[in-house]
Amino acid sequence: MEIDEELTAVMEANPAELSYEQARDGLLKVVHQLEEGNPTLEQSMQLWEKGEELASRCQKFLDDAQARLAQAKDSESESE
Repeated sequence: MEIDEELTAVMEANPAELSYEQARDGLLKVVHQLEEGNPTLEQSMQLWEKGEELASRCQKFLDDAQARLAQAKDSESESE
């Protein structure tokens, strides 16, 4: 399996330091590599683990956004 520079950067990145967009784009690269790259078993496991980390990071952003929206909605309801 040949890993391009972008995927190498994704694999080396700390998901906790990524924005939502960076984590999402990294996750897409990981999925594409798993689907198209014919990785070895060990490479597949590394990609899977990184994909899980990136997916968790994205989910945290989405959960936080949903909580902020719910809080804003509650605040709006209380002021009416």
